Amino acid sequence: MPELPEVETVRLGLQRETQDFLIGRVEVLRDRAIAAPPDPALFRLALEGCRIEQWSRRGKYLLAELRHPDGQQAGIWGVHLRMTGQFLWLAAPEGASSGPAGDSDPGQHTRVRIWEQSGAELRFIDTRSFAQMWFVPPGRAVESVITGLARLGPEPFDPGFSAPYLQERLRGSRRPIKSALLDQSLVAGIGNIYADESLFAAGILPQTVSGRLGSQRLERLRGAVVEILRTSIGAGGTTFSDFRDLTGTNGNYGGQAWVYRRGGLPCRRCGTPLMRDRLAGRSTHWCPCCQK
Repeated sequence: MPELPEVETVRLGLQRETQDFLIGRVEVLRDRAIAAPPDPALFRLALEGCRIEQWSRRGKYLLAELRHPDGQQAGIWGVHLRMTGQFLWLAAPEGASSGPAGDSDPGQHTRVRIWEQSGAELRFIDTRSFAQMWFVPPGRAVESVITGLARLGPEPFDPGFSAPYLQERLRGSRRPIKSALLDQSLVAGIGNIYADESLFAAGILPQTVSGRLGSQRLERLRGAVVEILRTSIGAGGTTFSDFRDLTGTNGNYGGQAWVYRRGGLPCRRCGTPLMRDRLAGRSTHWCPCCQK
């Protein structure tokens, strides 16, 4: 599943390619891709004629602010990529006249197609069909439609994500710290890859009981989370999943990974063979020497 760095990479691509994108036509090829409104035809009608002003991210959700051509707010378009969702940007064919491009074969896994009036197309592809889209009408609280947003904890880059916050939230908890990091209500956007990588960078074993971590170790963990996520965003995300950016290219972080999917290989820091096991149903990787 794409995690925060991959979703942020997609956001940056969408912001670059579709800012001021005037939606001329929407085609929904798989109804279940639309979570709200219940009738996909209403989703299509809500987006057509709107201009995409800007994209933001909350956890693993993407949110586009829509406006009518006269500048009035037109609502919010929300997207969650889930396991395998991805956007593909197709520039307008050379010499194309205004209006949607021709109806070329979209491929087996295309779920939604969105055309700009110039003929450029934003194509949404999802091989496993778990990804979802929402339209939030103007004046409605976004969390009332995209209900998963209400359950999210702070962003890793927010001041509210701090060692005192972690100590308060984890006080008395018997959960392994790896499991706690995967809880989106504790911190938004971290998944399996970056939990393993952050714990290695912080020198903390993933099995450590989270409620036993003191303020110094929690501060080290917070700093490691921020550093690892920023490094991966700079690398365009990871190569480990089905993630692709708007050009169809996956990220470069995988070649830099410290522990994730390196079980049995020598630790890049100390040379000790890395361990791999399942923790709370998730594949987990760590160094028995560097992490305590």
